[in-house]
Amino acid sequence: MKTTTLLLILCFSITTLAQNYDFGKVSKEELEEKLNSLDTAANATYLYKNRRTYIKYEQNAGFQLITDIHERIKIYNQEGFDYTTKQVELYKSGSDEEKVSSLKAITYNLVDGKIEETKLEKDGIFKTEVSKYYNETKFTMPNIKEGSVIEYKYTIVSPFYWNVDDFVFQHAVPVKKLEATFETPEYFNFKLNTKGYLVVKPTVENKNDKITFINKEREGGGWNAVSTSYSSSNLDFIKTITSYNLSDIPALKDEPYVNNMGNYRSAIQYELSYTKFPNSPIKYYSTSWEDVVKTIYESSSFGDELNKTGYFEDDINALISSISDPMARAASIFNFVKTKVKWNGYNGISCRDGVRKAYKDQTGNVAEINLMLTAMLRHAGLNANPVLVSTRQNGIPLFPTIDGYNYVISGIETEQGVVLLDASNKFTMPNILPSKALNWEGRIIRKDKSSSTISLYPSEQSRNTITMLANLDEHGNIEGNYRSIKTNHDAMSYREKYLETDKTQFLENLENKYKGMEISDYEVKNDYDLSEPITETYKFSLESQADVIGDKLYFSPLFFLKTNENPFKLEKREFPVDFGYPSETAYRMIINVPEGYKVESMPQPAVVMMPDNLAEFKYNVSGNEKSIQVIVSTKMNAPIISPMYYDSLKEYFNKFIEKEAEQIILTKI
Repeated sequence: MKTTTLLLILCFSITTLAQNYDFGKVSKEELEEKLNSLDTAANATYLYKNRRTYIKYEQNAGFQLITDIHERIKIYNQEGFDYTTKQVELYKSGSDEEKVSSLKAITYNLVDGKIEETKLEKDGIFKTEVSKYYNETKFTMPNIKEGSVIEYKYTIVSPFYWNVDDFVFQHAVPVKKLEATFETPEYFNFKLNTKGYLVVKPTVENKNDKITFINKEREGGGWNAVSTSYSSSNLDFIKTITSYNLSDIPALKDEPYVNNMGNYRSAIQYELSYTKFPNSPIKYYSTSWEDVVKTIYESSSFGDELNKTGYFEDDINALISSISDPMARAASIFNFVKTKVKWNGYNGISCRDGVRKAYKDQTGNVAEINLMLTAMLRHAGLNANPVLVSTRQNGIPLFPTIDGYNYVISGIETEQGVVLLDASNKFTMPNILPSKALNWEGRIIRKDKSSSTISLYPSEQSRNTITMLANLDEHGNIEGNYRSIKTNHDAMSYREKYLETDKTQFLENLENKYKGMEISDYEVKNDYDLSEPITETYKFSLESQADVIGDKLYFSPLFFLKTNENPFKLEKREFPVDFGYPSETAYRMIINVPEGYKVESMPQPAVVMMPDNLAEFKYNVSGNEKSIQVIVSTKMNAPIISPMYYDSLKEYFNKFIEKEAEQIILTKI
């Protein structure tokens, strides 16, 4: 028995060691695999990921950043088909652009016990221009089935040697084997930053290398024959090779209320710190926040644009001539910019066409609009400064970096605090920023080039106050009137959905949300008056809201408004819960008891709270023989909940969901 066990272990070890990761060498065992034994819920698995990024000198092009990619993926089921389409984002600036070359891709299937290969053809490759800054190469693997293994390799050639994509080690599905290397000549010094919770230890070695220069010389001319001769010379240098070798990397799956999963996914960032070429002085890049601020502020597309005022002075002078209060001036200028200059859909901290052209054409990117706003506010006598922001999609800039910021807003510094403004969104208000900008901290840059961090999260709660009159009949159906009054971010979010959507489709979506509800007399007030809360009212009818059992009716007093499921399901969570902003939802309801029924029992009042007053739930139901009054409120007092409170948060949700599910019982008289 011991001999048999030893042989099995030995065979397994040999198989593991003999795993062939060369392109095209997919095994029958990989195709027969039904699931990932370490993560049986996985829809797909990276069987192998390999990346080699290195800086290479081309005599006609200079230094280039080359990245070779090779990936092999196992598809277990149809949900894993998402991994059969690959999108490669390619940056461009002016005439320089990144390009994909040497693309090869194959789908492998097991047919009658034999491996069948289907190669990607040219008609499966799509090249598109996404924006003025990015192109995209996309390909979809052919002949995909449950159980397929796909494999592809390609090379990205980039002239932007300072812009190294993150080395991402963790994904939404597991990775069985990962190898990655980063090779840099001695002329480049990169700073390494780590993200995520996995322990990643690279190996580093130095090797000799050389650059070969080809020299061409011509001799002769006139009456003499022209001859061309070639010679070569070498420049020896030392390159540093940093290698990563990981196995069985667990998946990092999406969770609710996360600002950006990429902030917590295991990865390595390389940022160029300085260059030192032969016979040249050291050139420093961003190594501290002071360096970052100085570089941005002294940029012609930022500081110079901020200092331009002549194009708007006459208009702003006329606008504020009769307004003496500074904040009233600010409000007038803020609304003026939002009305006059429309956002063209591009983010960024640099102006592309300039503030003058944006003002004249009445369209511009985020930087042009909000640097323009800042300049106007300064002209009006306010202490206004630009605030650098990284959007949620861009991640959190944990380390000093220029690329970490991709958005800019305006901040007015007052004795009461900083008032944040974003004129690129027509639905924003002072300190009510779009949700994409609610990403931890921004960095305010002052005229003297000093800077400091500032919280982007609002301190004032957004409120949604719901009042409802519901008439319940003996069949368990309800009809009645609904009114909702929303403020701050809740109001902005509603306006974005309502005013940017076809009204018929909006109502259809609302009825579908509540599964069969019929809505009439729908009305919205203050939809364009941002200074007022937005009010939504309608009449409704909805069947089967109470269970009829014998001569009794059973129902939750919140009916279709109750929370049915706890969004927090993980046993443990290592990253914060991000609600975006503090909020309160309050319900004030009257339920009319159907004729011939009386109240038999009602849920008892309850209060549920989290530690440190992070959240609060209050519940009270009372009534008489004619009607029932329901008063419920849920408050989330902090926009961010630390992982240390995750167990408390999960239990808080469990308790108030259980309470909302408790039923009123009516019995026939």
